[in-house]
Amino acid sequence: MPAFLTKGWIIALVVVLIVSIGGYFAFFYAKEHKTEFAVGSLNILQKVSKLLPIAEDTKKELDVVNQLVAELTKQDDKTRVSLILLQNADELRPGGGFLGQYAIVKVKNAAVVSTYVEDANLLDQRIVAKITPPYPFKRKLQLKNWKFRDSNFSPDFPTNAEKAQYFYRLSGGREKFDAVIGVNSHVFNNILAVTGPIQIPGDSHTYTSDDGAYKLEERVERAYLGEDVPAELKQNRKAIMKKIAAEIMNRVATVGNAPKLAEFTQNELRNRDVMIWFADPNLQALVESVHWDGSVAEDWTGDYLMLVDANMGALKSDYYMRRSLDYTVDFTGEKPVATVLYTYKHTAAYGDWRTSDYHTYLRAYVPKGAKLLERKLVGSPLTDEAFGKTYFGVFVDVLIGGETQGMLKYELPETVTENDYKLLIQKQSGVGTVPVSVHIKTKDGKTYDQTTELKKDLNLTIQEVEEKK
Repeated sequence: MPAFLTKGWIIALVVVLIVSIGGYFAFFYAKEHKTEFAVGSLNILQKVSKLLPIAEDTKKELDVVNQLVAELTKQDDKTRVSLILLQNADELRPGGGFLGQYAIVKVKNAAVVSTYVEDANLLDQRIVAKITPPYPFKRKLQLKNWKFRDSNFSPDFPTNAEKAQYFYRLSGGREKFDAVIGVNSHVFNNILAVTGPIQIPGDSHTYTSDDGAYKLEERVERAYLGEDVPAELKQNRKAIMKKIAAEIMNRVATVGNAPKLAEFTQNELRNRDVMIWFADPNLQALVESVHWDGSVAEDWTGDYLMLVDANMGALKSDYYMRRSLDYTVDFTGEKPVATVLYTYKHTAAYGDWRTSDYHTYLRAYVPKGAKLLERKLVGSPLTDEAFGKTYFGVFVDVLIGGETQGMLKYELPETVTENDYKLLIQKQSGVGTVPVSVHIKTKDGKTYDQTTELKKDLNLTIQEVEEKK
């Protein structure tokens, strides 16, 4: 786990989230709805059917924000305790990234009163119980015991939140948490898009939204040994983090950054780089209603797909991985058949200390009752059920500089029909933007195509719409 997620950065992140989740959010509601109003004024002449994404309900998100802010900023002298799971998405896990550190943050009367940050390995050293790890950890990593740092093996964040608390208690921890928040390392890069590039006196590096986390990890883990590094950083290589956090807060506090800050927070919640679980069932219902809880959609009744990777190489190879998805549903046969083509491209060069050939355990979550028909370039599948879904678990290998396209073809259950067809593709936490192509072939020979990007959960439906001839 990169060392950038230090106490100073945790405080910065908490403050940023508290501030940005407030009234600034309204700016984007107005902005988005101006677009909707403009579209409504177009000269529309022809009705056609298309496979279209269903838009986010920003108004509902705004309402949830207002309710959360009202509750969490109460001046009631109550101390609210949060467990922050710090996940490095460059080493992907099903629930985000490798859980290398955690923080315990206490807030009272809307102010951070204390923070505690610890390496996950130190917590794990206090666990004496022998818990059998999930199959891939035993098979590929030869782990004998399941502990806190690997607690995010589920794609469902509420499950991971519960498991993290379970391992915390096994370690002797006594805090009772009001909230568990998962935070991926991508957040650091994205906040730099708000603040602009940062350079700290005494450090020759400039940290930008393109590769800030990458450069910072290199600086802290390796480059601090160089001759150009000031003595202060040689003695305490993490000292730079406090300076960066202070500079971020100075810039975030400026009024001119308010719109970008709102957009940043909205995106982090939608794309699952920030996920929230509340012990209070009323608060949990709020985040569930706008899908900020990072859950698998158990109650979804249409076609469904979620592709979930778990990096089994124990290196930061996901920084270099580029993924793309091609999904086809064919209704022309006796039963509907789906084909998933998932392409991995490894962009690293040999000799990079962060990576090697890529090894992942891929789970494809599909509608319950689906039957695997064919596979290519993936390992022997393990078929099981979870969260009201069937999943196929396979090992996939990608050489440095190479490309692998895994293929899964399966028969969909009879509950999936071309009449009133709808598709939900859920995004895995920690994965960047994935180009997606969807193709639906109907019995009468029509084909519906949609090319888009998986930046957040994608909901597609065949809709009759009006457009210009």
